[in-house]
Amino acid sequence: MARFRRRTCIILLLFILFICSIMMALKTLRPERAGFGDPFGLGLLPDFQQRTTNVKKKFSVQNGAKEDSFTHTKISHSLTMNLKTPMVPMEQDLPSPNYDFHVFYYNWFGNPQFDGKYIHWNHPLLTHWDPKIASGYPKGRHSPPEDIGSSFYPELGPYSSKDPSVIESHVKQISSASIGVLALSWYPPGMHDENGEPTDDLVLTILDIAHKYKLKITFHIEPYKDRDDRSMYKNVKYIIDKYGDHPGFYRHKVSTGRTYPMFYVYDSYITVPEMWANLLTVSGSQSIRNTPYDSLFIALLVEEKHKHEILRSGFDGIYTYFATNGFSYGSSHHNWPSLKAFCDKNNLMFIPSVGPGYIDTSIRPWNNHNTRNRVNGKYYETAFSAALLVRPEIISITSFNEWHEGTQIEKAIPKKTGKTVYLDYQPHKPNIYLELTRKWSEKYSQEKEQWLT
Repeated sequence: MARFRRRTCIILLLFILFICSIMMALKTLRPERAGFGDPFGLGLLPDFQQRTTNVKKKFSVQNGAKEDSFTHTKISHSLTMNLKTPMVPMEQDLPSPNYDFHVFYYNWFGNPQFDGKYIHWNHPLLTHWDPKIASGYPKGRHSPPEDIGSSFYPELGPYSSKDPSVIESHVKQISSASIGVLALSWYPPGMHDENGEPTDDLVLTILDIAHKYKLKITFHIEPYKDRDDRSMYKNVKYIIDKYGDHPGFYRHKVSTGRTYPMFYVYDSYITVPEMWANLLTVSGSQSIRNTPYDSLFIALLVEEKHKHEILRSGFDGIYTYFATNGFSYGSSHHNWPSLKAFCDKNNLMFIPSVGPGYIDTSIRPWNNHNTRNRVNGKYYETAFSAALLVRPEIISITSFNEWHEGTQIEKAIPKKTGKTVYLDYQPHKPNIYLELTRKWSEKYSQEKEQWLT
């Protein structure tokens, strides 16, 4: 009996050793890039990139911003799953940045996890200025997370702009689109828009993460309270002194070979040309020209008359911002050739702004007539085609994430709640507008080589 038990034990032990050896052999067949919880072969499925969650490590931005990209990718695949952060392309798969493609970026969003409350996602419904029209539309404000101030729903959910993993996801998305420059919405320290909170303390984090992916940051100066020639000089000085030495800070090379910081100035037309001239002309009383803070200042053109005011003001160029073809003189594609000719004649830069569509009825319910349907990407491609026809030095994109006005190219997903069915990008994938941007970035680069020969 004892001999039988001993023989049984030996056979069982040999069987266990056999199973272990088989498992070790199978493990060697597993691809190196597969991390824990990444089932073998799943990455070959066509929709895996969009449907799986990203394997990601939360990290310290200050200590990790300059971390080697290959090392970061290897580590991120071996850590636990972050269910809120979708998979984005690995760094080595990203195209080269095109520094002639600028995208408007907003860092004003907040949620309870990072900010103690929702910010901007709970945007109020704006009242029409005509009381008779206003009476026919709802009032109140949105109530996240199911009800947000947008007609689309972000793949990342109602995120916080303070979340380092969100910033990294955004920068990777932008990089995947072959965009080289983020035009960052900016208010001076302690100031903010009427629905937000101060965001200047996020700039260094955004610069660090952008630099990690070889992207650059320029500034889109918003119409803060009491913006005039004196405060603009002070704030441009502040930006250049604080951020100008960062390797992620954008500088534009002009025909003389010199490089200058660049500032987009939103709603520049609300300040009279004489005040701008104090700052932007050599003879102005507050002149910034020929000082260490001299820069390229790009004015927003809405009406045709603004081009003459911009010239008198001393600006260096024009951008059109609005993604609504036909809404204004500046945003109408058929006016771009004449605007480009005016700029060429007067030594100004012309920067047309293209966008994927427009819908702001989630915050302006009475503004249906300005909606521009995306037409499954055709509207966006038409805008790019019109921009390339005028051979611009730079193309700006409205926007990466202005969700309130439905101009975002950031990933969006289908979403249905009890009261709302959000728009989405179907039948295309959530990254369709990033892919289209990359296509046109590459086309622009190819055509620009021909323009210069």
